[in-house]
Amino acid sequence: MQPLISIENVEKVVSEILKDTHSWRKGMIHYIKNENPELNTAIIEIAQKTDLDPKATALGAYMAYKLLENETNYMAFEDEQG
Repeated sequence: MQPLISIENVEKVVSEILKDTHSWRKGMIHYIKNENPELNTAIIEIAQKTDLDPKATALGAYMAYKLLENETNYMAFEDEQG
């Protein structure tokens, strides 16, 4: 089961994205290529093979990845702190 996403996390990530959506999406492409190339390939493939806007589809997937990553890192930090 995935962690619940906090409103603070959502606000932080959405704020980052809206500063420069194009650059943020491009940065995430490179970040996920390094972190999880198989996931990046899947995101690009589904974005290209649907009739939806590929950039918007990829942006949504990258946003979800970042939200889950932030929440998971926060939870791990809390566990370490006891």
